[in-house]
Amino acid sequence: MNFTLFVTALLTGIAFVAVVTLLAKLIAPRSFNAQKEEAYECGVPTRGKSWMQFRVGYYLFAILFLMFDVETMFLFPWAVVMRTLGPAGLVSVLFFLFILVLGLAYAWRKGALKWQ
Repeated sequence: MNFTLFVTALLTGIAFVAVVTLLAKLIAPRSFNAQKEEAYECGVPTRGKSWMQFRVGYYLFAILFLMFDVETMFLFPWAVVMRTLGPAGLVSVLFFLFILVLGLAYAWRKGALKWQ
């Protein structure tokens, strides 16, 4: 029963996305222009190549931020039902926070948080 409902919802979602994408391709106005292919940065013409290599530190910093941001987002549902979970819920969220702090300490120790 649950598997059938899941497959039905999944297929309905896939079909909906496919139909909407196809419909948008068919009815969207098109105009081809060389200016549309140029890189645009806040109205200022770009200087040099638009595709340039950035240091991996920027990406690492962004990924670490997103990782901790998403993981701390999981604390909100816990805070809503905190009283109904009791001591077992408290222990589990403390374990979750311990793992977060452990990951942060590891990244800090490796120097991933240094902005150079």
